[in-house]
Amino acid sequence: MTIDFQGTSSIVTGGASGLGAATARRLAERGSTVIVLDLNESAGKELAAEIGGVFVRADVTSTEDVSAAVATAAELAPLRAVVNSAGIGAPERTVARDGSPADLDTFERIVRVNLIGTFNVIRLAAGAMMQTEALDGGERGAIITTASVAAFDGQIGQASYSASKGGIVGMTLPVARDLAASGIRVNCIAPGLFDTPIYGEGEFSENFKANLSKSVPFPHRLGFPDEYATFAVEMLSNSYMNGEVVRVDGAIRLPIK
Repeated sequence: MTIDFQGTSSIVTGGASGLGAATARRLAERGSTVIVLDLNESAGKELAAEIGGVFVRADVTSTEDVSAAVATAAELAPLRAVVNSAGIGAPERTVARDGSPADLDTFERIVRVNLIGTFNVIRLAAGAMMQTEALDGGERGAIITTASVAAFDGQIGQASYSASKGGIVGMTLPVARDLAASGIRVNCIAPGLFDTPIYGEGEFSENFKANLSKSVPFPHRLGFPDEYATFAVEMLSNSYMNGEVVRVDGAIRLPIK
């Protein structure tokens, strides 16, 4: 069975750009009214206008902000899909070469946004999904989380980022089991190197991305955001896909640095 998104609402966190924006477009094409949840107000409003959705400025770690976004979605139509793609990162060695330790506040902030923020969105959105009418087979909705290949082969300087993404991987199965009784599925995508705004713009950025591409076995390039988006929609749609973590990475395994 597959979910029909026509006449539904969905939430995409980090939806104003990159992987989130591509996914928001795909869900809108399938007939869902998308809540574009992001802190980037200008880009978020522009995308929402483009796809006939609604922008909600929200911090994923805030119960108040996320609750407001969930309420907005539920008022528009039954909430059937949530895609968590908001995330941050900041490279820093555990102990620098000069002996100074990593900044604990930075570590905590990255874990808070990436891991705790993801769980915050799941718990609040799942509560709204539970109030919807069950579809055939008892399904009420589906949730996607976004980890990273760094959860499995993190590089030098990625302790905080890898820890946060590893936590997302680790909670996938237990959260899927928690929500199974309510007919809500949970799956996780672990992307490899994707061409998103995180790499910046200009000649230096393009040269950097070209160099990164050499490490991808095949195809020899960075992933396109739409390749994440189409897979996310498939995971949301396929009613037998549950509790899984899938790498989408061109067969890359990250080197030490």
